[in-house]
Amino acid sequence: MKTLITEQQRTQLLANGQAHAEGRDIDPPPVVKLFTPDAQATWLLTELDPEDGDTAFGLCDLGLGMPELGSVRLSELSTIRGPLGLPVERDLHFISRRTLSEYAALARDNGSILE
Repeated sequence: MKTLITEQQRTQLLANGQAHAEGRDIDPPPVVKLFTPDAQATWLLTELDPEDGDTAFGLCDLGLGMPELGSVRLSELSTIRGPLGLPVERDLHFISRRTLSEYAALARDNGSILE
C-alpha cells in the first residue's frame, strides 16, 4: 500500500491538530494535497487528530461542486479507488500558497478547489 503522507507531513499535521485540540485559534496552510487521478476528488489537509492519528481535517472536494471543510479518515482514503481503479495519490508538486480559510473561500466561490 502506498503511503498517503510522509513522516514530515504527519508530524506537521499532528502539530496543527494538537494546537487545535488545545484551543488555539489557528488557520494554517494545507500541509498536503491528496486527489483521485481518475476522478474529481481533492483533499487539502491541515491537521490530524492527535488522539487517533487517522482523522484528518481540511477542505474536501468530492467533485460535486460543493467543497466543504470537514474531516476524513486517512485509512478510508487509502481504500478509495476511482472509476479506473486508481487509488488516491499525494500531489508531489503541491506548494500551499494560502491559508485553509483562503482556499475554502475561493472554493466556495468557484465550486471547486483552485490552486
